[in-house]
Amino acid sequence: MIYLILSVLASTLIFIIFKLFSKYNVDTLQAIIINYIVASISGIIAYSEPVDMGYVSNQGWFYGAIVLGIIFISVFNLMAITTQKSGLSVAAVATKMSLAIPIIFGIFVYNESTGTLKIIGIIIALVAVYLTSMKSAEGISISKKNLIFPLLVFIGSGIIDTSLKFFETHYVAENDVPVFSATIFGFAAIIGVFTLIYKRIKGTLTLSLKNCVAGIGLGIPNYFSIYFIIKALRYENMDSSTVFTINNVAILLVSTIAGIIFFKERLILKNWIGIVLAILSIIMVAFSV
Repeated sequence: MIYLILSVLASTLIFIIFKLFSKYNVDTLQAIIINYIVASISGIIAYSEPVDMGYVSNQGWFYGAIVLGIIFISVFNLMAITTQKSGLSVAAVATKMSLAIPIIFGIFVYNESTGTLKIIGIIIALVAVYLTSMKSAEGISISKKNLIFPLLVFIGSGIIDTSLKFFETHYVAENDVPVFSATIFGFAAIIGVFTLIYKRIKGTLTLSLKNCVAGIGLGIPNYFSIYFIIKALRYENMDSSTVFTINNVAILLVSTIAGIIFFKERLILKNWIGIVLAILSIIMVAFSV
């Protein structure tokens, strides 16, 4: 349970840092790419043994980590597009609603428990995600031509969580969690660096120390958010569907509270209802274990 709590705190810190990006006009693309580099280095430092690329490339998870790295940076860019075209609320809902994918995967592939209390708790959690993410009383609206972007964010985010569970279960040894995480972030960083090089060649890139510092600040909690969720998935007394439900809803809940405390954000009635439902869903899913 301690790893789940630490994952929630690390992910909430990511939210706070992203909020600071807009306050200090940080170039998000540059910061994200630096973040992947730092996250990868963090995993290498945390690895208990010298990194042997021959050993790493021969692991069953290696090619999966490459694909995950590509998905990581692709989902980020899709989230940015979704935010620009449909608003932050739509991007937040698409990301958090994706917990339905690993939940379904866990129930049908790993035959995880499906008690009445748990099912009701998961449904309430999805409702809580929607209500808490709303920024206006009118609700969330998406034009048909922009629907593809949040849909891809939903699928991509779900694939990431589901893949982490799959590789953790079948391929990643206990001692290899840091280097597995480092490999994912490393390939995301490689793609990002090539993106920066391309923008530099076109003359549309101006590197900034501020963006590098922001990326470093983001990279460390980003690494630990993945490291801790993988460790939480190894807890034998808690199904992955339970872990992902509690993790996603708790992140949303704690992030909302952090927004109120640190950024003086105002909540509408539906947000408060969502918070109450989020707390209720966490209690129901936790006690259904």
